[in-house]
Amino acid sequence: VQLQASGGGLVQAGDSLRLSCAPSGETLSSFAVGWFRQPPGKEREFVASIIWSGTRTRYADSVKGRFVISRDNAKNTVFLQMNSLKPEDTAVYYCARAKYDSISYAQRDYDYWGQGTLVTVSS
Repeated sequence: VQLQASGGGLVQAGDSLRLSCAPSGETLSSFAVGWFRQPPGKEREFVASIIWSGTRTRYADSVKGRFVISRDNAKNTVFLQMNSLKPEDTAVYYCARAKYDSISYAQRDYDYWGQGTLVTVSS
């Protein structure tokens, strides 16, 4: 499964961006999907996850209240709406398909990853 993350770019603090994640040639059906990010010089970290039905989500404390994860199963796409962006949100953002339909924060629970999209937030 190849996942394509898109929507990154250069924005100013306080702006919004929406990231998209879509697979090529496969479906995200019946699996949870997560977003992770890797800030410059740091380890990759969990951002948000959503189960297949979209009825359960999970967020890292650092983005809770600012980011919203959602999915459109008809379009086989998962979104990450990022609002009130801060310079510390600067990172390469990755989407990943979970091994199960579970909103895990652990990277070991995800088996297919996208190539990442860069988000840069200037102050």
